[in-house]
Amino acid sequence: MAVVVVESPAKAKTINKYLGKDYTVLASYGHVRDLPPKDGSVDPDQDFEMKWEVGSDSAKHVRAITEALKEDDTLILATDPDREGEAISWHLQEALTKRRAIKKTTNVSRVVFNAITKTAVTEAMKNPRQVDMELVEAYLARRALDYLVGFNLSPVLWRKLPGAKSAGRVQSVTLRLIVEREMEIEAFRPREYWSVKAVLETPRGQTFEARLTSLAGKKIDKYDLATADQADWAVSAVQSRDLFIDKVEAKPGTRNPSPPFMTSTLQQEASRKFGFGARQTMQVAQRLYEAGHITYMRTDGIDMAPEAVHAARDAIKDRYGAKYVPEKPRFYKNKAKNAQEAHECVRPTDMAKAAEDLNLESDQRKLYDLIWKRAVASQMESARLERTTVDISSKDGEVTLRANGQVVAFDGFLKIYEEGRDDVEDEDANRLPQIHEGEPAKKHANGMQAAFAKLLNDDEVVDTGSGRRADNAMLDTSGAVLGQQHFTQPPPRYTEATLVKRMEELGIGRPSTYASIVTTIQDRGYVRKDKNRLFPEDKGRLVTAFLENYFTRYVSYDFTAKLEEELDNVSAGAEDWKKLLDRFWRDFRAALDETAELRITEVLDKINEVLEPHLFPEKEDGTPRRQCPKCGEGLLSLKTARSGGAFIGCGNYPECRYTRPLSGELEGQEFDGKLLGYCPETGLPVTLRAGRFGPYIQLGEPTEENPKPKRASIPKGMAPEAVELERALMLLSLPRTVGEHPDGGPIEAAIGRFGPYVLHVNGEGKKVYANLEDSEEVFTIGLNRAVDLIEHKRANPGRGRTVAEPLKQLGDHPDGGAIAVMKGRYGPYVKWEKVNATIPKDIQPEDVTVEQALTWIAEKAAKSPKAAAKKPAAKKKPAAKKKSGAKKKTPAKD
Repeated sequence: MAVVVVESPAKAKTINKYLGKDYTVLASYGHVRDLPPKDGSVDPDQDFEMKWEVGSDSAKHVRAITEALKEDDTLILATDPDREGEAISWHLQEALTKRRAIKKTTNVSRVVFNAITKTAVTEAMKNPRQVDMELVEAYLARRALDYLVGFNLSPVLWRKLPGAKSAGRVQSVTLRLIVEREMEIEAFRPREYWSVKAVLETPRGQTFEARLTSLAGKKIDKYDLATADQADWAVSAVQSRDLFIDKVEAKPGTRNPSPPFMTSTLQQEASRKFGFGARQTMQVAQRLYEAGHITYMRTDGIDMAPEAVHAARDAIKDRYGAKYVPEKPRFYKNKAKNAQEAHECVRPTDMAKAAEDLNLESDQRKLYDLIWKRAVASQMESARLERTTVDISSKDGEVTLRANGQVVAFDGFLKIYEEGRDDVEDEDANRLPQIHEGEPAKKHANGMQAAFAKLLNDDEVVDTGSGRRADNAMLDTSGAVLGQQHFTQPPPRYTEATLVKRMEELGIGRPSTYASIVTTIQDRGYVRKDKNRLFPEDKGRLVTAFLENYFTRYVSYDFTAKLEEELDNVSAGAEDWKKLLDRFWRDFRAALDETAELRITEVLDKINEVLEPHLFPEKEDGTPRRQCPKCGEGLLSLKTARSGGAFIGCGNYPECRYTRPLSGELEGQEFDGKLLGYCPETGLPVTLRAGRFGPYIQLGEPTEENPKPKRASIPKGMAPEAVELERALMLLSLPRTVGEHPDGGPIEAAIGRFGPYVLHVNGEGKKVYANLEDSEEVFTIGLNRAVDLIEHKRANPGRGRTVAEPLKQLGDHPDGGAIAVMKGRYGPYVKWEKVNATIPKDIQPEDVTVEQALTWIAEKAAKSPKAAAKKPAAKKKPAAKKKSGAKKKTPAKD
């Protein structure tokens, strides 16, 4: 039987059904080889020789393919139809040749299909080709570049900027985008302006809203009404005049549908509409693709195959009628820079099947519905609109207001789909009543009363002769005219969707890398996601500041985009990949050499200067930014800790020991040095202090005889300002002896780095710790409860104090054993046998499916083969009995 190799077992299972018994379909489980994570894996001095290694988790998959080839001399490489897929096929061919599984007689071919359907797969089998080495060379160039940057730049960061984890060729540029946006927000100064609106009434009793656009014969620009007094004058001007309809202008318009999805727009829309992260979107899309429901989801193409276009038009006619089908099919062309992947858009494989026609899980149903609607809508008739503009004036021409609105004359594609927006909707969405030129426009009494009340919050309202007035709004006596205060807004922080959109606009990254880049900068702790917005962490700012000052070119948007273009030229056969690497390496090596003599103090001084507005914000009392708030003499500066990381400290150390985190004053910093009283036993002062790791209590002051006075941390949840002398002395008395264990040895209660606990040390010196739920229990726990906790922990030596109850039972694994969702110390995870697989941060535990769990378990087991050794071991026994007396052969090394 011919051996067909794909990436995943799910894909293999689906394809095997289509090909039948004449084929053996196996999975490679992704890449089978990689560069070892050590120096020398890419050698610039040896013409960029790359030393590949078959991973321990991949060796068994390569062996399975080798065994299968003993039965048949035909190998068909059917990995994904992109650069990564081409590289996986090349790696397989190289690894199998090295193992001598591929011989001179072996027929090796490469097939690609854009969808996992019977038609697509069987058609692909009729059109085999060889591995495309130009695509492979583009992959090799990218992989070498990423390695050279990562393995040469990251150590520079570790040495010069303690606490930094890594740097990457595209990752660092993406981080810069987020940091620069945050700096824009911090530097932003809001500007006040006011608007004036009125609710007007037609002679037929219908109301509509209009805004003031002209006053005293002059057009009002955005900032012309800059103060409350100016707005008050404008409100009075509108209130005191009779108004009439001066001009009505209606213009027909059309709105065309958006093109079908490519990778970036799919990620953006899934984020807007469902809150999916980029990684979650790609995981769900991967399952839909492998099940044969959608075409390949890593693409920057938006064109649709002709047969799919016709299928979409048929589906539109069947579901919505012939009037929704345009006269001619629609064709789309990508305007993005560097669009070069030879794939069509992301679309359903069967246009006739909507989400309700398929049996899908929740997330898959949402994403499939989105893909189906976007693809079908892209071939529907345009929406026809009527946009109306109405000008309302006073008889003397001193006041003009304007109302805008639109009416949908024919919904067209809007019947099923409308693209989400990242910005605020405009005012043109309002629908206007029937309005005729020349007729009066009466002010509608109390029409703005509700809007005024909503704006007030807790503001005090003052009645004036001309109406009612508050700090942020004013209403005329009739209740029809409203003046409202506004402030300009800073640019919004990126979401994963808008970040991917910006990367695409700049030409940074590619469809297959967007999700991993966005995920990596979060996993490194450089960026955090809060309410779907991306915030740079302090260490992300430090890394960006360092790279911008010492490796300026390599975090440049233009340089990164140009490099992407050159890499695309390699895949097109227009550029030699090794010449590209050589040009890059010469300049990059020089930049690395320039930092060799840099001292950490120089780096910190430079970062102090660059990040001064963030690290040392202006003070309300007008004192210098960097003046120490404790001693008033030292200069605050960025410092590094022995344990890694950085903090702000006083330059007058050790005389002044003031410290704080990079992000600002510690909780309790204002109480630093506060005297709580004196210890009745020693007479020493008891003070409240603030340190790098939080507030603490200190007994006495450092002396030559006692350089390290006794200290006790204030537990989390306990407010520093609530700590009094009695509680401080209790904290300083810890550890507290609870009593003697029945088996001998004392039991102590204390508060440690990870919270409150009890500790038993037996006669052999073995320690058993058991955590306590509440810090208060440290002072009150009795011997019986302490013994129970210790013994339970001794019987259950894992991290938990009790046997954890699953959050959700998912069912049984195909190899036996239950799969459950568990609550862990570092977040929820999936458990099967001895395999614990972390659940991605953007997926809620209750939403986890069996398919997701099996994927994560397989990935984790592949990385930690010992954890899942139990099941595979049982399957190897029959193979050893094939030939009695056969000598065992040492497996060939990969």
